[in-house]
Amino acid sequence: MSCVFCAIVEGAAPAIRIHEDDDYLAILDIRPFTRGHTLVIPKRHTVDLTDTPPETVAAMTVLGQRIAKAARASGLHADGNNIAINDGRAAFQTVFHIHLHVVPRRDGDKLSFAKGMLVRRDNDREETGRLLREALAQIDTAELD
Repeated sequence: MSCVFCAIVEGAAPAIRIHEDDDYLAILDIRPFTRGHTLVIPKRHTVDLTDTPPETVAAMTVLGQRIAKAARASGLHADGNNIAINDGRAAFQTVFHIHLHVVPRRDGDKLSFAKGMLVRRDNDREETGRLLREALAQIDTAELD
């Protein structure tokens, strides 16, 4: 399989899954800018904004907003989030399967996206995944009430 995200969707490549439904998958970025950096991926392959239906982009954003809320509500203690789609090589897209980045931010973290692209690590990805999954479940429960 040539697309790593398609391989992850199919279960042929590993990933720490934060959320999954019939149409979308959210996973921790393997090279995070910050702890909790999550990618929202549509299961149906499209390359970028030029060939992705607007409904798909909208649904990715809705899920991204939920994950951003989870980052604030979880033990990650995010004070805010960056949400971005890198659209094409010129915009630093490196995996050509559209995806939305949700990057938790903390006051004073001084993250510069350009500088942060060189070396990125999360020393406890499993724990980060657990924190976000638990917070998403709590948000889902609260929205049902």
